[in-house]
Amino acid sequence: MTAGLSARLDRISTNDRYLIVPMDHGITMGAVEGLVDIESTIDGVTSGGADAVLTQRGIAERVHSNKNDAGYIVHLNGSTTIGPDESDKRVTGTAADAVRAGADAVSFHINVGSEYEPNQIEDLAELTADAERLGLPVLAMAYARGPGVDESDPEALGHAVRLAEELGADVVKTGYSGDGDSFARVTESTRLPVVIAGGSKGTDRETVEMVRGAMDGAAAGVSMGRSIFQHDDPEGIARAVSAVVHDDAGVDEALRAGGFVEA
Repeated sequence: MTAGLSARLDRISTNDRYLIVPMDHGITMGAVEGLVDIESTIDGVTSGGADAVLTQRGIAERVHSNKNDAGYIVHLNGSTTIGPDESDKRVTGTAADAVRAGADAVSFHINVGSEYEPNQIEDLAELTADAERLGLPVLAMAYARGPGVDESDPEALGHAVRLAEELGADVVKTGYSGDGDSFARVTESTRLPVVIAGGSKGTDRETVEMVRGAMDGAAAGVSMGRSIFQHDDPEGIARAVSAVVHDDAGVDEALRAGGFVEA
């Protein structure tokens, strides 16, 4: 690992643990709740302990002055919910574009098991080669997703994270298998740090329980979007998740850290 790559990984993590808040949903879903005033949302989640935020490169200027010294990741492919197929992620920039936007790392989405997998494999391999030349970390969002694929099957998820390692990624994000024991089968499939996606919005307790289960299964953290940036209190829920990821807190302790009263 080069000094530059190591330094940039440090900028998007804390002691090799990751709390990333992706907010690239504007290209996918439009200016949804939490993204209209993205400046305030970024300020809130980073004040609550997020290590890094993630957007498409076009809104980099709206990110930097509000991220409280957190890291910045530029996402480099995308699709829309109103297009013909949301799984058909297309390239939106290059590693060099991300550097010009002030990124500490780049990310790329691949749907392993979909009809678009072959092209996305080629695109991710090209990106990791370009990023390596720049000493820029790559977060691969590698999902088990396609016809007949069980998106929470630990074997399929394990295949997805291993694919990311084989293609040269530095960190990998994937879906959650549902419990710590099964997720351990995912994390043992690769030597990369594995972070989980947030999935559907749930209650505060459900969110924190999911994070706790993933960490018990040897996850390195989370990359959680709508469950954090669309929360009524983005700073509070970020603080609760951070307590689990960074302080190894239990569920009740984390909820208290976020300022949430138990029902």
